[in-house]
Amino acid sequence: MLITEAEQRGRPLTPARLAERVGLSPGATSILLGRLEKAGHVERAREGSDRRVVTLRSTTTINAAADAFFEPLHLQLGQALGEFTTEQLALIIRAADNLRTTMETYLRDCESTPKD
Repeated sequence: MLITEAEQRGRPLTPARLAERVGLSPGATSILLGRLEKAGHVERAREGSDRRVVTLRSTTTINAAADAFFEPLHLQLGQALGEFTTEQLALIIRAADNLRTTMETYLRDCESTPKD
């Protein structure tokens, strides 16, 4: 999910950034990525002007699997929210957007803060 979310934000993860996010060593992350690549879920790509930089991309296989996994949840959430009025849902959406924006700003600030 971290790889897909980073792609959606237009800032694909590198293996090193993924290792930081999941709390694994670079070696353990490399093994994990190897397994995900072998399963057809992730691809490592060299993009941009600096060909040394490797970015991680999700594949259509993992996106289809995620859709199949989350579709039942989507239906259940729809049922759970069905009791709310349009106005109540608008308020929930506004609150969720405020929380998302705050979290994205926090993560962006964490990424730009130099580490010792």
